[in-house]
Amino acid sequence: MCRIAGFWDFNYRGNLAHGGPDDGGIFLEPSYGLALTDRRLSILDLSSAGHQPMEFKNLVITYNGEVYSFREIRQELEKEGYKFSSSDTEVILKAFHRWGFEAVHRFRGMFAFALWDKKEKKLILCRDRIGVKPLYYYTKDELFMTASELKAFHKHPKFKKELSPLALSLFLCFFNMAISLPHTAYLKTPISLSSGTS
Repeated sequence: MCRIAGFWDFNYRGNLAHGGPDDGGIFLEPSYGLALTDRRLSILDLSSAGHQPMEFKNLVITYNGEVYSFREIRQELEKEGYKFSSSDTEVILKAFHRWGFEAVHRFRGMFAFALWDKKEKKLILCRDRIGVKPLYYYTKDELFMTASELKAFHKHPKFKKELSPLALSLFLCFFNMAISLPHTAYLKTPISLSSGTS
């Protein structure tokens, strides 16, 4: 299974280690304290052309999931002169290059991604409309983190693992295996992006 993570620490300048099952990578923007990471289980593209984080022009993406409509989008982009060498990750990246955020309305599937615009200095987080692929974020004291799993946050030295009494009581009251939005198991910390990409 693929995993994505990243952080934007406004007070941090440094390096990260990385690795993964089939492939793994890291993108660093040291002057902004930004890092995006990926651990990829190769499914659609088994070649190194699918390596992530993937870059095109001013955009960088780390992505988990599958966009089922990528072939149709790719054909449309090819008519406009875009060239391709790998799978749906490259299609998402080039669709954003062509249409900006409007590209999201063309994506059908289960996905979560973080996209950094080096020119605009903007980080975009997006997940599928139903929320099949998880995507969490955490913000506190000029630190912003995102990941497809909560335990990825545990590695950052500024993250505090404090249980939320409210979330724990909701879990025990309703005997539910999942804690409902906007709560998580942690106190004042990660939030799951709500379903939908409006």
